Formats: sequence, structure tokens, C-alpha cells
Amino acid sequence: MKIYIDGKYYDKENAKISVFDHGLLYGDGIFEGIRIYNGKIFKLNEHVKRLYMSAKALLLDIPLNEKQMEEALLDSVKVNNKENGYIRLIVTRGEGSLGLDPDKCDRSSVIIIVSDIQLYPGEYYKNGIEVITASTIRIPPLSIDVRIKSLNYLNNLLAKIEAKQAGVLECIMLNRDGYITECTGDNIFILLKNELLTPCSYLGALDGITKNTIFELAKQLKIPVREAIFTKYDLYNAEECFLTGTGAEIIPVIKIDGRVIGDGKPGKKTKLLIEKFKEII
Repeated sequence: MKIYIDGKYYDKENAKISVFDHGLLYGDGIFEGIRIYNGKIFKLNEHVKRLYMSAKALLLDIPLNEKQMEEALLDSVKVNNKENGYIRLIVTRGEGSLGLDPDKCDRSSVIIIVSDIQLYPGEYYKNGIEVITASTIRIPPLSIDVRIKSLNYLNNLLAKIEAKQAGVLECIMLNRDGYITECTGDNIFILLKNELLTPCSYLGALDGITKNTIFELAKQLKIPVREAIFTKYDLYNAEECFLTGTGAEIIPVIKIDGRVIGDGKPGKKTKLLIEKFKEII
């Protein structure tokens, strides 16, 4: 494994950053998770554009332009000879002094890790998973807009701990008004009255790349799809449910808070979308 750090490649054992990097000290940085399928980077342009939008929101200067970043990602995949895998692209504020002042960091750092990922065991993609709703509330957009993919994932981590303690692999997070937002690392979709719904981004949900791909596929399959506002009541009465994300891809949900979804098996439209997704990757 060769890891890219600021224009150079290092073996895993020698890939290091300073303990004074503000990404480590304060979570001051951003990231993207990107898939590699058949030697090609999936939705490369979309991921890079979202990275730079996150950077703009944080007033974080990236030392590469978008074209150079795409070239660095493509080169990292080539150097690692990866046909199928996962890229973690990280930009930190860089090395600085103790204290929050971002101006104490002279230059941001770019890190590219090309590896593998499997969030859920294979059988769950066929049989579906059980999830819970977390008591940990999603950070409100008035505090931090979650469309910024920052390195600070403590909110998600606390919810993930709840899921693990409950004996499930994932949980759903609500906002302060009780509306569904997303899971700890995935977007969520439900089929309700034959219409595919996913929470509005302004409620506190990431504008996911895979989520947007589902919109494209649903329209091709002539499945009505839209962003909406809904609660746990709607989750419990959904005909189908599934989660989406770069790492998760598309995984069916068959039970929420002990309530069986549909007939307790992955739904027909969920299966259609999974098959269509497999075709495009």
C-alpha cells in the first residue's frame, strides 16, 4: 500500500502527519470516501466538487486545484494497482501551533489512502439488516451544516455506540424536531404509498453521492422519488426501507426499533435498484 501525502508516496508504516496538525488536534479538515469499480473511480468529478464545496464553507485553501486533485486520485489508484476498492481523500488544515486559530497553519495537507472497505457482512445485503433510532440528536444546521464532510464525526460516533450497544449495525438519527435525517454514515430511503422518500438535506442530512445516484436510477425505473419530511411513524409504516452510501452502497432494512418493515424481507423496488446499481458500476 502506497499512501499519498502532499505529493509524495509513503509505505503504510512510514505514512505520518505531525501531532500539531489541526486535523488531529481539532478535527479541522474535510474528507471524501470514494469507490473504485473495475479500475475506474466512481463519480470522481462529483466527489471532488463536493470536497471543494466543503473546503469553501470552512475557508480551507487546498493546495491543488480540482483538476490536479483528480489527477492525484487517478495516480494513487494506478500506483496501488487497485481494480476494486475504496479511497479515503483527506484534507487537513495542516501543521500549526496549539490553539484554534487556523491562520497559525501555513499550508493544508492532502492525504489519499487507497484500500478496501466492507461496512456490512455480505449476507446482510441479501437478507437485510435491523436498525434502531438513536437518542443522540443530529447536530442542527444552525450549528454545523452536515453537508460539510468534516473530520469531526463525534456526533455520528456517539450514535454508532448506541447502535452497537443495542446489538445492531446501524441507527437512524433524528433532528431536534423529531424528523428523520440520516444514519451515522448512510442516507436513508423509505417506500411509502409506492413513493420513494428520503429526508431533505436542510433537516440535517448529507447530500450523498450514492443518494443522488438512486434518484437517477429511480427515475429510469419510473419509481416516484423525492426529498421529504417524515418521522418515526412513517418509518414504521414504510413498505420498504434501505440505506445508501459510498461504503454501504445499497443495503436493505427489514426491521426498525423492533417493527418489521413490509413483509420482513428486502422489498421488490429495493432489489430492482440494487440490480440497476450493479449494472452501472
